[in-house]
Amino acid sequence: MKLYAALATSLIYIGARPNKLEAAWAQSLELAERLDDTEYRLRAVWELWTLNRVSRWHRAALTQAQSFCALAANSADPNHRLIGERILGVSYHYLGDQVRARRHLQAVLDQHVDSANQSHIVRFQVDLCVSARTFLAPVIWLLGFPDQAMRAAEDAVEAARVSNHVLSICHALVFGACPTALLAGDVASGGHYVSTLTDYSTMHGLARWHAYGCGYRGALLIKRGDKAAGLQLLHAGSDELGGFATLRFMDFLMPEALCLAGEIAEGLAAVDCAITRSEQSEELRLLAELLRIKGELLLLQRGPGAVAAAEDHFRQALDWARQQGALSWELRAATSLARLLRNRGPSVDAIACLQPVYDRFTEGFGTADLIAAKMLLDELGHAHHD
Repeated sequence: MKLYAALATSLIYIGARPNKLEAAWAQSLELAERLDDTEYRLRAVWELWTLNRVSRWHRAALTQAQSFCALAANSADPNHRLIGERILGVSYHYLGDQVRARRHLQAVLDQHVDSANQSHIVRFQVDLCVSARTFLAPVIWLLGFPDQAMRAAEDAVEAARVSNHVLSICHALVFGACPTALLAGDVASGGHYVSTLTDYSTMHGLARWHAYGCGYRGALLIKRGDKAAGLQLLHAGSDELGGFATLRFMDFLMPEALCLAGEIAEGLAAVDCAITRSEQSEELRLLAELLRIKGELLLLQRGPGAVAAAEDHFRQALDWARQQGALSWELRAATSLARLLRNRGPSVDAIACLQPVYDRFTEGFGTADLIAAKMLLDELGHAHHD
């Protein structure tokens, strides 16, 4: 049991294929079950959850998370139950169920009791509360609370600093602060977080985390208008990671960047690839936005039937966003569709598409998406009264 666990751990560092890792952890789990060793059963199930999540098999990862929770119910360590809540929340987040994701992640913070015992960091790689706060940030943004999301991202980074655990700091930056700042259009905060990530990853020789920083810096440069340098860095980050499966956010950043840069053919190829991966793996959290970006690329392409195809993609994006409770994706899709409707006919249809979505927001009115939506609504209102 322990030898198989050690083998699996060593296989990670030599870049072994996922099937070999899965086989080693499955053997460790089988032996742990025979010996009724709860500690090693939990460790093996957690590793299998991680492997499935990283390999993008999210339905299988959810099953492992549920198994972990069932085992944790019989553990004497209360942190095990909270780790189960965390991995359930993360799984639901990737599957696109943001309401459930928020509930499970928030439960970690509500029920956690501070303790000097930090053994869970050694066994499960990152600080428990840091990770819960980290994933809460993008979840809350998707649900339509951009201001709260930015505060959650900053809280995660600060909690990681207090823990003085380098991997927890990088975790908070890569999966929480950097993507949330980019989503919110907060270029200043994004620049600060990316610089912090670059500094920590360089100082401690953490090549994979440095590659994330490279990609995020490229996305920021594109948002600042330096498209050529930004695309170069974005490609460099992706290449350095070598297809590492957790580079999910780049699935969204790359086609968005190519769209902004006017690289239509490459952008369509990238977004089609990302949509296919999303559908095959059931990693659905980005699907609405990927469909919207494809619609924008089709409009830029100006081919036969481009407007009708773009409208279809915008409406698909709206449907997916609504199913997932992802109000922020819904706003982006409604804004794109309203622009298309404005160019095609009376402004009343465009207003009817966008106004109800905008009116459901209660905060974030200084963020990029809401500013853009309000400007379009004002323009449509003036045109309607002329």
